[in-house]
Amino acid sequence: MEQQHKRRVRYSGTHPKRFEEKYKEHNPQKYADTVAKVIQKGSTPAGMHISIMVKEILDVLQIKPGEKGLDATLGYGGHSRKMLEKLQGSGHLYALDVDPIEIEKTKERLAQAGYTEDILTIIQTNFANLAEVGGNNGPFDFLLADLGVSSMQIDNPARGFSYKLDGPLDLRLDPEHGQSAAERLSEISMEEFEGMLIENSDEPYAKEIAAEVYKRMRRGEKIETTRALAQAVEAALCALPKQKKEEQKELIKKTNQRVFQALRIDVNSEFEVLEAFLEALPDVMAPQGRIAILTFHSGEDRLVKKAFKRYYKQGIFSDISQEVIRPSAEECRANGRARSTKLRWAIKA
Repeated sequence: MEQQHKRRVRYSGTHPKRFEEKYKEHNPQKYADTVAKVIQKGSTPAGMHISIMVKEILDVLQIKPGEKGLDATLGYGGHSRKMLEKLQGSGHLYALDVDPIEIEKTKERLAQAGYTEDILTIIQTNFANLAEVGGNNGPFDFLLADLGVSSMQIDNPARGFSYKLDGPLDLRLDPEHGQSAAERLSEISMEEFEGMLIENSDEPYAKEIAAEVYKRMRRGEKIETTRALAQAVEAALCALPKQKKEEQKELIKKTNQRVFQALRIDVNSEFEVLEAFLEALPDVMAPQGRIAILTFHSGEDRLVKKAFKRYYKQGIFSDISQEVIRPSAEECRANGRARSTKLRWAIKA
């Protein structure tokens, strides 16, 4: 049967604005010039992810041909690809990702670049299962964990990660399992939500935001979309003492970022997942194995710092980073999503 030609989605105006209309940015190989222009402006093209601190990570990991490594958070595959280049066709890289949507796209992308199963094994699992992965495939000479959410997830309104784009309030890294953020909000109390905002993102206006969200829900409003939650946050902040227009605009932006972060951490049990990963970390590393971890908020960084110090005192790690490594000012200008990044490293004894 002859396949019917399917025309791409049309859009109004001269440039596509909606995520699904940005056909050029979704096909970087075909429209390289357009993608390059977007990156040059300091933006991340829709459906893509720009890897952060690549040089610094490779400097830490010191990958040599023939070694075995693990990318605990595959994502778009940018870091994996650079690590594979360092292996020079000898050795093996294992890579994990919990996202069933993005993992298939990345697997195909890396296969097209020549990285097939003889040197790369991709496993769909949460990196909390590191002990099992290491038991089956380790020990590893080098390991990377990039704890940030991928730009592909943030930019897709259907995933519900961003307050800037209207979509279902989901926020699950694996949308096939667990509760969505909307379902969590409908089940927990106002006091629990307030505590979540304080614990997961140090939100200074947690009380006011929780009160506004649950006031709306009590009068029958549904907080089931990203826009509904963002509007509730803005209403709570507008009730505060008056500020200058620009100050209030920035406050609304930063607060929404923290609120969505707190919900995402809760929905995906991110602190519990990280703790399980850190607990298993020493046992999956080979002697003199190198570890690099990228964190993106203070809660994550505290857990990593505490674990590294404990293992160093116990003699399990021979060396650890005493201070965090930050991305360069040049990288932050080119990629705004790099600004909050912190890199810590450790070496197994």
